[in-house]
Formats: sequence, C-alpha cells, structure tokens
Amino acid sequence: MTKVRALVVDDSALIRQLITSVLSDDPEIEVVGAAPDPYAARDMIKELNPDVITLDVEMPHMDGLTFLKNIMRLRPMPVVMISTLTQAGAEVTLEALETGAVDFIAKPTTNIANGLAELASELIAKVKNAARTKVRQTRAVPATPRRSPLARATGKFIIIGSSTGGVEALKVVLMGMPADAPPILITQHMPPRFTASFAQRLDRECAMSICEATHNQPIENGHVYIAPGSHHLELMRDGTGLVCSLNDSAPVSGHRPSVDVLFRSAARTVGTRAVGAILTGMGKDGAEGMLEMRKAGAITIGQDEASSLVYGMPRVAFERGAVMRQCALDHMAEAILEACLSDAKASAGKAYA
Repeated sequence: MTKVRALVVDDSALIRQLITSVLSDDPEIEVVGAAPDPYAARDMIKELNPDVITLDVEMPHMDGLTFLKNIMRLRPMPVVMISTLTQAGAEVTLEALETGAVDFIAKPTTNIANGLAELASELIAKVKNAARTKVRQTRAVPATPRRSPLARATGKFIIIGSSTGGVEALKVVLMGMPADAPPILITQHMPPRFTASFAQRLDRECAMSICEATHNQPIENGHVYIAPGSHHLELMRDGTGLVCSLNDSAPVSGHRPSVDVLFRSAARTVGTRAVGAILTGMGKDGAEGMLEMRKAGAITIGQDEASSLVYGMPRVAFERGAVMRQCALDHMAEAILEACLSDAKASAGKAYA
C-alpha cells in the first residue's frame, strides 16, 4: 500500500505537533516533514516531494496565501489550508480556494488541542482526498452572463449542491447567470461565518443578487440564496409564496447544511418546476435527494468527471440514476438556463460535452 506523503507547514510548534500526530495515526498517511515557515517548506518540497501540503493561512515572513500562489505558479500540488474561524480567516481562505487550494480545515480559536482532536477524521479525510485530486495550473474561466432566460416566463427554481471544489465551481456557474435568472438556492458544505463571506464575495462579482439565506426570506427571480454554514436550507411554501426555511436539526448525510435536505424540499415543494445541479464534492450528499427530484419530474444535471475537482458527489448521484445528463463546468450555466426553458421529457436525452 502506497502511503500519502504529507508535509505540514505551520509557524506554531504546537499546531505542527498536533497535525502531525493526527495524520500519523492513519496507516495510509506518512508525514514526511513539518516546516515552521514557507522558506523551510520550499526546501522540504524540493527534497521530500510530498503528495499534499497542509498550509497555515497566517504565518510570519510570508503568509500562507502568498506561498500558495507561488506553489500554484511554480509547482502545482494539492494543498489543504488550515484556517481560523474568524471573518478575516474566512476571507483569506476563500481567496486561497479560488487560487488553487483543494480544501480547508477551520481550526478552533480556543482549546486548540481538543478542537483539532475532534476534527481528526475530517482532517484525515481531506488530506487523503486532496492527494487524489487533479490540481490544475489554469482555473476555469467564468462564463459571460446571457442577456435573459425569460425568468418570469419559466416559473422554474434552480437548486444547486456542492462541496469540495465548490467555491470555484459555483463562481463559474453564477458568473454565467444573467441578472434576471430564475431564483437559485444553494447548499455548499462550509462552516458558519464562511458562508456569509462567500455570499458577499459572489455578490460583488455576479450579475444576480446573492446573499446568505435567512429564515422565511421570500424567494424572488434574480436572487441567489446560500445556506448558512450552521443550518439546513429548504424551499418551503408560505401561503401563496415560496420562502427559504432554515433549521438546525441534526446533520443529514453527515452534513449540516445538507444537499439532500435542500434537494428533497425542492422535490416536495416545486417538483417539475425545479432544475437541480450537483457539482464537485467529496462523499455522497445530494445523491438521494436528487433522485427524489428526478422522480418528482425535475430536470437534473451533474458535473462531469473531467471538470470536477473531486468527482464524488456527482459520481454517486449519476450511479444512483439521479442525474439525467452530465455536463462540463464551463457549460453548466448554459445547461441550467436551457433546462429552465424546457421540460423534463424533452431534456432527458440531451447531452452536453
């Protein structure tokens, strides 16, 4: 069995020791080195040739984001960022994910030793998963928004789920949406604080109005609603209208927010008026919910393997028969908009390269 070779980069000796201990407990991971700063890490990368790096966001001499940009320019390789659960940490981490980091772990700000111990299984899974990803020097280019998909005439609702790699993928999709597109509800696996920053970043760059969803918020054309990192998001009927419904019930499919929860609510509430898309992500969250959407008459689209950073969630959904067709990321916005103007029967046999 070939072990995943990991390099830990963090200026804190305690954090280096804790992460090394957590990763070394897994028989499939070998920690080949631990560097206190990017300059030492640079030499270790050349000497040790690791498969994956864990990289602290905040370090002296050269911050983690600057080092990450150097890595992606000179020697692209899988990187898992180690961030803090703060507003500033969220902003830098989101930029790191757009720059090329595969994933991140949000470390606690207090009682770090116990906090990292509780995150052990997540850290191990993300490091092993990152080592298997296809890191690309060139990132996907966001599409140019279409003029208008006749949002008011379609009466459709766009429902999207994503996880690992979703920060980049969602930006590409939403940049391709016109200002008056049908309403979009999104569940992206992300901790609290991060989802609000993510929504704000997208809102500054996209034609649609994008926000972190709030409870009982009315759903309108031209708006995107992102599930808060602490709550499940559902599409619910309230009198004669439709609203975002939030709840903090137990995780579903291992997650809160859960893609399955959002997809199932769309199947129940709008059925044939839904267009579902499942994007890059680790695990299987969303597969069963998307299958319910398809059975309810919705059009369902999955990101294809070639364009997925992690072909996990879309693969499981495809294998379960939940995905009507697969689509490359740079064609996803177009495919979703065309689905909003068609019906499920007409779309069933159509394929996208």
